Amino acid sequence: MTKPLIIATPILAAAFGYLAGLQPTGEWRWFSWHPFLMVLAFVGFMGSGSMIKKMGGYTNTKVHGILGSLGTMCALGGFYVIYTNKNELGKDHFTTPHGKAGLLCLIGSIMVGSAGGVFLHPDFGVDKTNKTIRKVHSWASRFVIGLGWLACFSGLRTIAANDPKMLAGYVIPMLCLVPQVLVPGMTKAK
Repeated sequence: MTKPLIIATPILAAAFGYLAGLQPTGEWRWFSWHPFLMVLAFVGFMGSGSMIKKMGGYTNTKVHGILGSLGTMCALGGFYVIYTNKNELGKDHFTTPHGKAGLLCLIGSIMVGSAGGVFLHPDFGVDKTNKTIRKVHSWASRFVIGLGWLACFSGLRTIAANDPKMLAGYVIPMLCLVPQVLVPGMTKAK
């Protein structure tokens, strides 16, 4: 794993989120912010945060927390967009597997981020050396990120079902990132 991959991931996620936001009409609208912010959150910021943590060290640990927090803020923004959009259209909330998974990811990201900040922060974490808390934080974060990627894909399938290039353009990079982001200790950054 290299630093360029860590830097490129949020940039490419923003580009892909923008393209997803244009689906299916080709126009940017209020709803477009939802896929843009969610892909940026779970792929771009949280994915990069996971990769940089594997590099180890004090500064990388702090950057990991910052990127995770940015991801959670983007996810909250994406949630606000879809919630208000559904209200405007008179649609019910959390009725699909995509909506339920998205809500679980949002709650999960808030929980693991809060626990990381309170217990594991390298400066003021109240139990920063506790290996059990670190392990639970690490595995719960992987679960949240992985489920977030699946939720993003299921949403994309809804808005771009007839565009196999768009679907492949999401899935192939995600499969390449799995060992870097979701597999523990598989790679170390150089």
